[in-house]
Amino acid sequence: MHIIPVLWIAWGVVAVITLALYGYRTSLTRDEEGQIFLDEAFDHEKAVQSAIVSRVNRIEPVVRVSVALTALMTAAVIAYYAWDAAKSLFG
Repeated sequence: MHIIPVLWIAWGVVAVITLALYGYRTSLTRDEEGQIFLDEAFDHEKAVQSAIVSRVNRIEPVVRVSVALTALMTAAVIAYYAWDAAKSLFG
């Protein structure tokens, strides 16, 4: 079996996971507000915003790893095609 279908399938899976994580993070931050709560009357709002920030901070390392894997897989696909082209030209 050739490696290129496996490489493309792996790249596709990693890219879909990355897109799903970006979508999830976007849905989390949709309700985030950039304001400071100074009055105790807004403690509920402050708790909601803190929960949003906590979820975003928890998912951020996973997003970074996913982006890095997508970049690595992209480089692997490009390297394979460059190697194959060089092999057919020179060899």
